Amino acid sequence: MLFSSITFLYLFLPATIFLYFAAPQKSRNLVLFVMSLLFYAWGEPMYVLLMLAQIVVSYVLLWLVDRFRERRAARVVYILSVLLPFMALFYFKYFNFFMRMVFGMKTRTVALPIGISFYTFQIVSYCVDVYHKRVERQKNLVTYAAYVTLFPQLVAGPIVRYSEIEQTLTHGADFTKIRDNFGNGMVRFAVGLGKKVLIANVIGEFVAEVAALGQRNLILSWAYAVAVALQIYFDFSGYSDMAIGLGSMLGFQFPENFRYPLISGSVSEFWRRWHITLGAWFRDYVYIPMGGNRVSMVRWIRNVLVVWLFTGLWHGAGWNFIVWGLLFAVLLVFEKGVRKLYERKKSLPKMMVTGTRHIYVIMVVLVSFLVFHNDSLSGGLADIQALFSCGSCIAHDAGDAQKAVFSYLLRNRVVILGIGLVGATPVPWWLWTKLGERLKTHGIGERMIPIMKGIWIVGLLILCTAYLIDGSFNPFLYFRF
Repeated sequence: MLFSSITFLYLFLPATIFLYFAAPQKSRNLVLFVMSLLFYAWGEPMYVLLMLAQIVVSYVLLWLVDRFRERRAARVVYILSVLLPFMALFYFKYFNFFMRMVFGMKTRTVALPIGISFYTFQIVSYCVDVYHKRVERQKNLVTYAAYVTLFPQLVAGPIVRYSEIEQTLTHGADFTKIRDNFGNGMVRFAVGLGKKVLIANVIGEFVAEVAALGQRNLILSWAYAVAVALQIYFDFSGYSDMAIGLGSMLGFQFPENFRYPLISGSVSEFWRRWHITLGAWFRDYVYIPMGGNRVSMVRWIRNVLVVWLFTGLWHGAGWNFIVWGLLFAVLLVFEKGVRKLYERKKSLPKMMVTGTRHIYVIMVVLVSFLVFHNDSLSGGLADIQALFSCGSCIAHDAGDAQKAVFSYLLRNRVVILGIGLVGATPVPWWLWTKLGERLKTHGIGERMIPIMKGIWIVGLLILCTAYLIDGSFNPFLYFRF
């Protein structure tokens, strides 16, 4: 089931909210669990059994860990609790790619369960934290199952750790703050829905139109690269906003997943702002256990390469994802060397350095996400070639009819691309904050802000509904991960 669907907006979500708040406190996790299973089974009726099996197996294995905590068997069982979810992930996501790459064998294609990468990471992080006594093992199976299956973040994140929502799961939401949390959650959900339906979907139509042309001129090639990056950003950040908003409406506080990554001044800063929960997961469960940066330079470079190889593979089984991940590893190592050199010789003006950094990051984003977006590495390289040369993708000898098509596509989508570029910066939030501050200086301002929020939510919902009814382009890109 999609968040950006009529069924979810007008049937599933109102029913879930009503049942959740109507139920006694001790039954709310059961309501969440049942509704989350329904949400998942709507699109994956068979694979819901796989998810349930992983929940039960990990629950039993961790019970055994506690049971034999002082014996060597506990470590063996703990290793099993981590390996089994990864084995399932490997089979469904990487087995075909591995057999083709290593043995040159083609095997039967197996459908990828939606969200398996996300809930696998949540199960594994929980197992690791319980074993190392960072959190107490959840003894109630329904509560644990509610954590794993929690529908707002089940299929596309953010990756929520048990420790981040343990208090709400075990003791319930703080109802002294539920009114503010619910209202803020509605606003956050509406913003995310607008990002997805009004920006990502429309830009996605432009991306599909240009890709279908086969040929494009230089300007259209750059517009296409910008559109690809914006589509990916608004698609995924829109889903994260909706997930965080839904969590807030139900009394949970999910971690932030995006903080305006396109304004970053370095690749390392970009990854502190982009898909924050995934980066934090690899940092805490892979990078730091390997030694992090408290090792020799050679071992540190190895650690970075391993983490980013896994990061690329996490997104998909393909050479384009491997190259995409290793590209960022190389750039991060390169940046560290450049940073040390700059600290020794601070001769360039700060403004020039800052501007150069931003241009560099934008170029990295545009080029890297062309590789990321394509189904093959060759397709991504062809799109990159189109940005810098008059290769096969450049219609340098296009006729008048083709040039008219190129011009029409650009004119037809230039406004939404402009909106996307502005919307990917803090400018809209800054304007909204300044407006709120200005209203608060007047006596009527405090009463106007809730009214404005209500108008904003209703207006966005009506507009998004109209687009959903009229349009057909509505995939979530990160569902394939």
